[in-house]
Amino acid sequence: MTKPSFDGWTCPIPLKNYPKIMMGHGAGGKMMNDLIGHLFAPLLHNDLLAQMGDSTALDIRALNTSGRLAFSTDSFVVSPIIFPGGDIGDLAVNGTVNDIAMSGAKPRYLSVGFILEEGLEMETLGAVVTSIAHAAKKAGVQIVTGDTKVVNKGHGDGIYINTSGFGMIPEGINIAAKNARPGDIILVSGTMGDHGMAIMSKREGLEFESQIMSDTAPLHGMIAEMLDVTKEIHCLRDATRGGLSAVLNELADVSKVGIEFEETKVPVTPAVNAACEMLGLDPFYIANEGKLVAIVAPEVAAEVLAVMQANEYGKDAAIIGSVVEGHAGRVVAKTAIGGSRVVDLPAGELLPRIC
Repeated sequence: MTKPSFDGWTCPIPLKNYPKIMMGHGAGGKMMNDLIGHLFAPLLHNDLLAQMGDSTALDIRALNTSGRLAFSTDSFVVSPIIFPGGDIGDLAVNGTVNDIAMSGAKPRYLSVGFILEEGLEMETLGAVVTSIAHAAKKAGVQIVTGDTKVVNKGHGDGIYINTSGFGMIPEGINIAAKNARPGDIILVSGTMGDHGMAIMSKREGLEFESQIMSDTAPLHGMIAEMLDVTKEIHCLRDATRGGLSAVLNELADVSKVGIEFEETKVPVTPAVNAACEMLGLDPFYIANEGKLVAIVAPEVAAEVLAVMQANEYGKDAAIIGSVVEGHAGRVVAKTAIGGSRVVDLPAGELLPRIC
């Protein structure tokens, strides 16, 4: 998590008088104005946010595009708020940026809504908002509107965040869950299970030879590079809750096709693999926050893989399997010993509160 800098706040004195969030910070009066004016506004500043109205007026014509609009919303309730490799702030930005990007869109604008629990340390909130600002800058998006609410102590868990956003899908791009076809190739952009196991290791106080770090990251830049070389990208999904297994099952079901992949070709770090073995978990069911699954036409698979591997967020990308005509709606994994097993949707949430 990025350490907060009081120097970035317009006038931190009013906030230093309140080291913790109080009910007054959500009541619409002077304390709330101080919170917005001395923390949120300076850290997230841009001309659109500076309108400070009940809504922000956006000139869509300025985007210079005739494509379609991609819109997404998500809420983040991760526990703990701070985890190895990130915090709820950059997770919220990257999560919505990636959801928008999975349609091939370029994310442009986000909203951020905060639900704060009475008693939250002001320094923690400052660090989270600083992370949001840094993540938005890195992703090239603007926070253009927001909201703040405060709930009584014991009625929240420090901080919850909702982010909504939109971007524009360029002409000629048609990426959808229904577009997988027999013969298509399945790729993943990197190692599976990193985020979920980073959260679990923090919660349980587990220590390994090498620390497991969350993979939270914005993926739209890599997707744009993939689309620069081909429009024959049929499906894209970020492998978040439910991990690889959930994504493949959803795509198989919606496209009415079968999916087969080889377990040994799915990249998993030794630390995540060891943690999963210790806890009796399957890395294919563990969440990621900076990895995607792509289904592409077979003739472009090698070229798409090369582009992914050249990107900082796809250096461990791999081809793991293919789309088949048989067993429509079902995912089958080929095991290391030559057998096969059905990979179903997870029955429930293996790791609650991971995003």
